[in-house]
Amino acid sequence: MNVMLKRAYELPSEADGQRILVDRLWPRGVAKAKANIDLWLKEVAPSTELRKWFGHAPDKWPEFKKRYCEELKHNPALSQLEQQVRHGKTTLIYAAKDQSNNEAVVLKEILEGRLALD
Repeated sequence: MNVMLKRAYELPSEADGQRILVDRLWPRGVAKAKANIDLWLKEVAPSTELRKWFGHAPDKWPEFKKRYCEELKHNPALSQLEQQVRHGKTTLIYAAKDQSNNEAVVLKEILEGRLALD
């Protein structure tokens, strides 16, 4: 399975496959009609408390990743996301400016690990 990442502010393309928004909040300034989102799975996003604590501070990234992975262990939305990804090419959509340190990166790593076990 092919899992890709893309910012919500980038134009959708045919190559994206199914587009799943993994943010808890809808991206500012992005019109729902133009976003071409197939599924908004906000339940898989970090908790509001964790998101606010992290604040996309690079120095907090290792601890954020650890805490987010712990949240995901008890989150049934992760299984739902995994099932969606098994249907074919998928792009996880996120709004963060930092393309290396955001929840979509963590989700992609987890999904690729799970799918590699098959």
